[in-house]
Amino acid sequence: MCGIVGMVGKSNVNQVLFDALTVLQHRGQDAAGIVTCQDDRFYLRKDNGLVRDVFRTRHMRRLQGNVGIGHVRYPTAGSSSSAEAQPFYVNSPYGITLAHNGNLTNTIELSDGVLKSDLRHINTNSDSEVLLNVLAHELQKQGKLIPTEIEIFEAVKQVHKRVKGAYAVIAMITGYGVLAFRDPFGIRPACFGKRETEKGTEYMVASESVALDAAGFEIVRDIEPGEAVYIQNSGELHTQQCAESPRLNPCIFEHVYFARPDSMIDDISVYKARLRMGTTLAKKVLALRPDHDIDVVIPIPDTSRTSAMEMANELGVKYREGFIKNRYIGRTFIMPGQSQRKKSVRQKLNPIGPEFQGKNVMLVDDSIVRGTTCNEIIQMARDAGAKRVYFASAAPAVRYPNVYGIDMPAANELIAHERTEDEIAQLIGADWLVYQDLEDLVDAVKECNPGIEQFDCSVFDGHYVTGDIDADYLDRLERSRNDASKTEDESILEGEEQLSLHNAD
Repeated sequence: MCGIVGMVGKSNVNQVLFDALTVLQHRGQDAAGIVTCQDDRFYLRKDNGLVRDVFRTRHMRRLQGNVGIGHVRYPTAGSSSSAEAQPFYVNSPYGITLAHNGNLTNTIELSDGVLKSDLRHINTNSDSEVLLNVLAHELQKQGKLIPTEIEIFEAVKQVHKRVKGAYAVIAMITGYGVLAFRDPFGIRPACFGKRETEKGTEYMVASESVALDAAGFEIVRDIEPGEAVYIQNSGELHTQQCAESPRLNPCIFEHVYFARPDSMIDDISVYKARLRMGTTLAKKVLALRPDHDIDVVIPIPDTSRTSAMEMANELGVKYREGFIKNRYIGRTFIMPGQSQRKKSVRQKLNPIGPEFQGKNVMLVDDSIVRGTTCNEIIQMARDAGAKRVYFASAAPAVRYPNVYGIDMPAANELIAHERTEDEIAQLIGADWLVYQDLEDLVDAVKECNPGIEQFDCSVFDGHYVTGDIDADYLDRLERSRNDASKTEDESILEGEEQLSLHNAD
């Protein structure tokens, strides 16, 4: 899960891209990068770290140009190497740089084809670099010295035929413009907007609408599944459907956890969806325990606040902030490695004793994945004096691996895999555990957009919408991505830039 942004402006875009990436920081804390283009030359800065740390004044001054793209990285495989920081670059044809959010499910086959058929070299383990080379090869096959939207859209059509999985992509073609496209299932989000200036119309593409809002852009719409959007450097906008059988099956976990509540994704307000999650969760509590003894509902900040607030309202009990969050600790879910996630919980949260002392507390979280942080937080509540500690998850039990770009790789790392709710409650130390029902979650999210017939709910139900996932694939994924195989000591690559042309160091 990453954040991507691209802009075609009428003046330097470096500051706007920086601000947009800062707004999208919640989508990735591992690495950040920006590439701009001026006079047919790329200028790059990328490295490990948060946006505010990667880009200093000296870097910003060198990121010149009216066109650019940016990326914040979330490592699905736990790697913290700056070798896989984005955007990536190839010099042929034209010079193309690309930022990608998602995960390809046929990377091995693609890599083999890129080497043997396309005669292209892949320098990292990143599927995003593979995707870039596939796009570059399909553009080169068009055989045009100056590509038009016709050749560009034809190349995207061929990419859709070769590539499987989840991908929202923003690419910049030297001297010509910015291209964005979304996989035929629309699993990962992308939208675009415009703003009027004295010099003309500017366009921006981003993972979430909140990035457009912050920059003063008017949201035009979401990019449709399979659709490509091409914005020429001159400011002309072109759009075309490039997939043969597109259908919208967006990832429902965006609404559960990843997206900011002030974003709109596929015409759905994330905030309102989370409110409804709280309502349905409260109804389930009342159905199971109409005479419950809950004294107070406390969210585990930040993502669960909206659901917890509405849950308390429906239950008719007090809502209180019981944990103070250290703002300088990142999102534990997207930290590489289980030991680092566990260590960060008590550094990140500190309980307010009076809110727990002698009370039956209902803790609410957005989801339960590995369960380790839940165990730590429940123990913190008991240490603070809670009489009983109940736990509610605004999402159903996560029982299956994710293959579309979220770090839920190994089934045996998921606490709910092949366990009952009572067994899970015992493992995390809760007196009672209640999960959201999947049907209620889907209804809560799709109420704003009834036109969505199906979401990707694979982590809950094991159904993978792309139709190409089997047991052998999941076995390979588990072997390559479980915590035991994750290496965090890649310091020799720290600070290295992977583009040797015009680095903004």
